[in-house]
Amino acid sequence: MNRQDIKDAAREAHIVTKVLPYLRRYAGATIVVKYGGHAMDGSLANEFGRDIALLKQVGINPVVVHGGGPQINAMLKRLSIQSSFVQGLRVTDAAMVEVVEMVLAGTVNKQVAGLINAAGALAVGISGKDGGLIRARKLRRTYKDPDSMIEQALDLGYVGEPMFIDTRVIHALTGAGLIPVIAPVGAGEDGQTYNINADTVAGAIAGALNAQRLLMLTDVPGVLEKSKQLLSDLSLSQIRGLIADGTISGGMIPKVETCMEAVTQGVKGATILDGTVPHALLLELFTEHGIGTMIHK
Repeated sequence: MNRQDIKDAAREAHIVTKVLPYLRRYAGATIVVKYGGHAMDGSLANEFGRDIALLKQVGINPVVVHGGGPQINAMLKRLSIQSSFVQGLRVTDAAMVEVVEMVLAGTVNKQVAGLINAAGALAVGISGKDGGLIRARKLRRTYKDPDSMIEQALDLGYVGEPMFIDTRVIHALTGAGLIPVIAPVGAGEDGQTYNINADTVAGAIAGALNAQRLLMLTDVPGVLEKSKQLLSDLSLSQIRGLIADGTISGGMIPKVETCMEAVTQGVKGATILDGTVPHALLLELFTEHGIGTMIHK
């Protein structure tokens, strides 16, 4: 062994020494990861697959919930189907829900599972309809008409929300050494298919599993204060205050609300982090301060 080999070995030993306490902390833990946005692009996708495989190999039980908005948009365009959004949610009619299920539970689901399989782990792609995983109901929202200022019902078609999570299929897969990769569609009591927001599904599944961590990969670093500095650690009461004073606004509100609900249901910590940072999952879990905003009680 030459001098450079010795230096390289010493560096690797130092890294292992640094990481080992975190490996012990998460040994046997369930980590739910919401995967979507620009993290699904290019080389980042391959890195994501390798990072999830690594988590499994070191004794962690990752559960992946993925989105697929850009892929749905591309397919709708190919089929010449017009798409509209209300308050950030896709209005989903009978024809569109078929496309949504085809893309999410078909193409995207198998691609994400394939990334993990290619990295040496064993992933199984399922949807919320498989094994009765997600019992859904129609999402009911109201909005205030800007002219009359009267609250009116908002009909989004076949857009749903989780009513009940049956975790048996997840436990069956993780118990067999497999990694569940879940598409965010569910079935109503009458068998109707519903398109469900992936963030919402990830939070509901994390809560039902009593997961140790929920990691929400987004396209932003996390929750920012008004000076644009990252807020790395927030309690539920602090989050409520930041929403009230306008620091947290727009599309970040539903993300933090999902994290808050998951924490309320028993998740130890829910983190919003930038999925476009290479190896974001590993940096969040295996460094002292992480890289995102962790929400906790």
